[in-house]
Amino acid sequence: MRNFALEVYFSKWEFAAKYHLTASDAQSMTVSQLLSHASAEDRERFDNLHLGYTKTFGAEPLLEQIVRTYDSIATDQLLCFAGAEEGIYVAMRVLLQPEDHCIVITPNYQAAETIPLSICAVTGVALDENANWALDLDKVRAALRPDTKLISINFPNNPTGAIPSQDVFAALVELCRERGIWLFSDEVYRLIEHRPDARIPQVADIYERGVSLNVMSKSYGLPGLRIGWLACQDRAFLQSCERYKHYLSICNSAPSELLAEIALKAREAIVGRNRDLARGNLALLDDFFADFPALFDWRRPDGSCVAFIRYKGADGVEQFCERLVEETGVLLLPSSIYRSELGPVPQDHFRIGFGRANLAEGLSVFREWLMRNRP
Repeated sequence: MRNFALEVYFSKWEFAAKYHLTASDAQSMTVSQLLSHASAEDRERFDNLHLGYTKTFGAEPLLEQIVRTYDSIATDQLLCFAGAEEGIYVAMRVLLQPEDHCIVITPNYQAAETIPLSICAVTGVALDENANWALDLDKVRAALRPDTKLISINFPNNPTGAIPSQDVFAALVELCRERGIWLFSDEVYRLIEHRPDARIPQVADIYERGVSLNVMSKSYGLPGLRIGWLACQDRAFLQSCERYKHYLSICNSAPSELLAEIALKAREAIVGRNRDLARGNLALLDDFFADFPALFDWRRPDGSCVAFIRYKGADGVEQFCERLVEETGVLLLPSSIYRSELGPVPQDHFRIGFGRANLAEGLSVFREWLMRNRP
């Protein structure tokens, strides 16, 4: 597999840049702040936690809280992982064989295509940039083959923030059901939608061959916990994934599982805060990009706390992002990071993140630099 471009880029800049304006996660918190949401009983459990091995599927109290985030999933239809990445890797390895064919939407999180490409034939279906990054079901149908085993989607999408309409999503599920195709759905930005009617169902709730991926990292803003999970109605699939996990993390961190359980019990407060923060930051971005219409095409995303912005400067987005971070410490993610082996991805865009509390400060530095360099 080729290098993970995003992680290579972040290994250089993520902790060196002063203003991380391309962060993909919502605002995090300290352990003390998270424990302030805990009951006295859960605080005592944390203080007296035994640091031994944990169950491969995940601690039962944690699974009981994850189940509350679904409509029709039971605790034995869940499997926890050390973050979302491990879940993607294991699901693709379990579901796909060399003789299979897979369809992946683009742009996307790189692992969504790189891992399937290491296993079988893969076709990309690009979201339509000219239709606000819409998913075209006719293109999905055209990509189908007799050996198509799996379709991989990611909504709200990283990096565009796009969400399909309820009708398009329902039609995609029905298309998969008609042909017995697995539908892998990366739902890590669910609950961060910017319109009340934008939220689509979790695929594991509504489709017997649907696999839902979620994690504490994005909407919950707790990436340091490294707790993610797969939900699926097919218990045999999850059993196979559990056997594969034995060769990877084996089990999760006991403190992380308990802290994730506490966070999920307080999910309305935690996600509500992050959703409000993202919406407030969207207003800041509206104002910022309105001042530079000659340089940027700004489109409000449907959901998530990231957006994909077209840069119109003559120097090109790669040089623009490089100069910006080197001269100001403001970090953006150029679209080369989203290069796909499955088809073209616009090469004049950058990702900006707006889930964190320090956006205004970073935008101020960004604005001053633009005014100095692009009057």
